[in-house]
Amino acid sequence: MRLTDRVRRTGQGGQVPARSGPVRGPAWRALLEAQWQARLQEVTELSLAYHDAATVTASAPADCRGERKLRQLLRRTTAARRALADTDEALARLASGRYGLCEACTAAIPAWLLAAAPDARYCQRCSRRTVSNARPGRAAPRNMGVVAGG
Repeated sequence: MRLTDRVRRTGQGGQVPARSGPVRGPAWRALLEAQWQARLQEVTELSLAYHDAATVTASAPADCRGERKLRQLLRRTTAARRALADTDEALARLASGRYGLCEACTAAIPAWLLAAAPDARYCQRCSRRTVSNARPGRAAPRNMGVVAGG
């Protein structure tokens, strides 16, 4: 089951809470907590797989495929840890009353966008602007590729 499938099941009746301004409420907390648990499980599984592969690679003769698999697992584990940190930060924003507000312009992030990407930091307009201003070779800010529908 994919992460988004696990997270979507946690909403009350499958509906996204209506809102204007900062987001509050148990439905959003439940959505973020479900995402946090799924991401923690993913980090744990990837970390264990990485350590198992590292043990096998260390005890086997030099093998390009083994090294490549190890590097791939490390990249996936690192990305999963970043995603978990993003969800932690979203939970902190919820607790402080800043959840659902764009970090760039402080406009409300649409509920449909938060439902699709609960750890979104930017509204649709700022997300597009930041991605279009990103230079080649430089990473775009986290959570910028979540804009859908537009």
